[in-house]
Amino acid sequence: MPLPLRSLEFSNDVQAMKGAGFMDDAVRSAVEIGPGSTRADKLVDITTYGARTGEPRRIEIVFHRLDGRWYLTGTPGPRGWYANLRKDPRLVFHLKHGVLADVPATARPITEDRERRQVLTRIVADIKATRGGEFDLGDWVARSPLVELTFDDLA
Repeated sequence: MPLPLRSLEFSNDVQAMKGAGFMDDAVRSAVEIGPGSTRADKLVDITTYGARTGEPRRIEIVFHRLDGRWYLTGTPGPRGWYANLRKDPRLVFHLKHGVLADVPATARPITEDRERRQVLTRIVADIKATRGGEFDLGDWVARSPLVELTFDDLA
């Protein structure tokens, strides 16, 4: 049974939520996924600010955790959420399976080729293991959006 929703109204001042105490043990446990976690465990919503409009935009996305760090990526090609985060790195990370919570976070786009390859090699291997199929790692490194997340309550 899901825990009660711990909601924060999305605001233009996400930094004001920093230290709001929303990274309790249940939330911390929900974001500390590991190998063998199901796709459902990794499925969240994120709210970003529109790169052109500044309006909040909410989408569903899979997150990844490697060596105690959190990442968002997607298949190769342009993505609105990535453009939004490159313009304004603030976002709200919405947990929605088991624990329901809205957690403020900051994204760091990963643009350096060596770091992209290191992170995406492991993410693509995990996707292959859980979903099957063929993936062109070179294409992912060259064209996939990739950001590292820092949860404000953990910063």
